[in-house]
Amino acid sequence: MRNSGHVLCGWPLFFTLVPVMMVKTRGVVLHTIRYSDKSLISEVFTEQYGALSFVVRVPNQRKSVMKNVLLSPLTLLEIDFDYRERVRLQKLTEVHVCEPYASLPYHPLKQTIALFLGEFLFHTLRDEGPNASLYAFLHHSLLWLDAASQGFVNFPVALLLHLSRFLGIWPTEEEARAMLTPEEQPFVPLLLRMDFNNMHRFRFTRDQKTRLLDALNAYYRRHVAGFPDLRSMAILREVLS
Repeated sequence: MRNSGHVLCGWPLFFTLVPVMMVKTRGVVLHTIRYSDKSLISEVFTEQYGALSFVVRVPNQRKSVMKNVLLSPLTLLEIDFDYRERVRLQKLTEVHVCEPYASLPYHPLKQTIALFLGEFLFHTLRDEGPNASLYAFLHHSLLWLDAASQGFVNFPVALLLHLSRFLGIWPTEEEARAMLTPEEQPFVPLLLRMDFNNMHRFRFTRDQKTRLLDALNAYYRRHVAGFPDLRSMAILREVLS
């Protein structure tokens, strides 16, 4: 019988071909780190495939521009790449900003919120599979924050609450009450109805804001494997106070 493999030093050598497919999709950057002197690794939550890791090769003179502009956390991208199933690092062939932000990278409070959300979403979504509805929610939410001129101080609370719906961990009233102090528990039904359009009506004290954010982070730690203590929480607490 004919052997379909190649022979090297008397031993058959077989090759496993990995299917390659050219893909164009949108994505939101979650995290970017240096991989080598001439490349970066960017974690991106994509509309079509969920969370993917990309290796991005860039010339030295363009590295800082590429990292700071195109691959900063929460940047909305349109990307072309050769999708290889079961390959850890995908290779980008083309990338550009899908919808540039007008204020998010420059407004001090929005910068702090973005710093927190970038770290939070990275640890929450890094293993998330395809979920077009979740991507649409994130895309809309970030553009809403970018466009908002006022009344967005409760944005982190509202986003964390509604994100839980898309992850299948929306808290019941009993779970929500368990997060809060006895004095805060009567507000749970109202809190669970908070959204971007009405969140400006919720007036929280400094201590209440801190309690809500701490309670929501603790809730995600119980439901998301490997969810850590977030370093950006201390900065967010200070700014929102």
